[in-house]
Amino acid sequence: MNRLRRKACVALLLFTLFIFGTMMGLRTLKPTDGFSDLAPGMELMPLVGERMDQRPNHVAESAGQNGGVGSDTKIVFSNSGPDHSIFYDIHIFYYLWYGSPQMDGSYIHWDHVLVPHWDPKIASSHSKGRHNPPDDIASSYYPELGSYSSRDPDVIESHMVQIEAAAAGVVVLSWYPPGVADEHGKPTEDLVPAVMDAAHRHSIKVAFHLQPYKGRTDLSVHDNIKYIIDKYGKHGAFYRFKSSTGKILPLFYVYDSYLTPPEAWAELLTVRGSHSLRGTPYDGIFIALIVEERHKQEILAGGFDGMYTYFASNGFSFGSSHQNWKAIKAFCDKNNLLFVPSAGPGYMDTAVRPWNDHNTRNRVNGRYYETSLQAAMSIRPDIITVTSFNEWHEGTQIERAVPKKTVARLYLDYKPHQPDHYLELTRKWAEHFSKEKEQWLM
Repeated sequence: MNRLRRKACVALLLFTLFIFGTMMGLRTLKPTDGFSDLAPGMELMPLVGERMDQRPNHVAESAGQNGGVGSDTKIVFSNSGPDHSIFYDIHIFYYLWYGSPQMDGSYIHWDHVLVPHWDPKIASSHSKGRHNPPDDIASSYYPELGSYSSRDPDVIESHMVQIEAAAAGVVVLSWYPPGVADEHGKPTEDLVPAVMDAAHRHSIKVAFHLQPYKGRTDLSVHDNIKYIIDKYGKHGAFYRFKSSTGKILPLFYVYDSYLTPPEAWAELLTVRGSHSLRGTPYDGIFIALIVEERHKQEILAGGFDGMYTYFASNGFSFGSSHQNWKAIKAFCDKNNLLFVPSAGPGYMDTAVRPWNDHNTRNRVNGRYYETSLQAAMSIRPDIITVTSFNEWHEGTQIERAVPKKTVARLYLDYKPHQPDHYLELTRKWAEHFSKEKEQWLM
């Protein structure tokens, strides 16, 4: 009788573990139907205005040429050899905000504060304070390069080697104007030349991800675009996208674009705007962030050329939910806009937002990433963005990570795979995307 009882208990335990594992897998892979709570700073602007002008059609090819002339080649061979092709229609978000005592005088961003919830009752039940590198960093994963400095030339070179290995042809550089930084960091605009030089050595192009800052307006963005093009436009690594008119224009991603009303963007991005960039030497392809469904109309009214989704947490927002991408793509096609979906390997930001575990998306040894890339590819976009190369705080990085255990922390890692697992998956799907595109165009 005791033996039967023991067997029954073991069977019940195994069944319970099976159910738990199944539920966790479903939570990871299935998109939610609603709009999840957003992190602080995600307040959204109201819908304003209608379509104000027509922009030129865009062709399916993305160009990686210098200075505005060249062919429509989507694939180039790097200086590492003919078996290392890279693809200019795979763009990857890249961050320069990390610092170490050796290079910067102190840790920057690795010691990020634990962001309190805006509801005091919820905030009171979670940890406070900040991280204490190098053993305790603001990430659930630990980088192979350690708590590095973005100023270290060896780190920048290693990053470009990894990005080339992933076959991503365009680095989308998180950018603030000179002397400006995010609230937890220090200015990094002076690092852009080093990044562009390193990228150029690996046949990688650089686009700019315009970040929000205090006082950002359509007028200040006008000055930002002029500064970027004047300073970097002739660099061999400067990325341009080819439109159907035959023009090859710089491409800019505008993060948190909804914080500025569409009628203000229209002054910058429509031909009748009071300080329009259209038809000037500073014209470009401007891609806005879609979070809520109503942003589609706002982006259209603001004169943008397209929209991207950024967030790697499927179901976190309307824009980041895979189930909505087909409808967003149809809207963009109808209105002559680019739709650029963002795929990511997972999402885990509880190292900086300990109350946000409901938005965690487990990696499932790479299956989440492949599901995300497949969803992006299924809508036949011109470009796919990857979130991210090294946003360690939100656990979206594909940069090499290693197992690490300290007295206070046990970090996640990519086991049973090697540290370059997500670089290899990116290359696999970049090659698949290129082959699929060839079929679409036949």
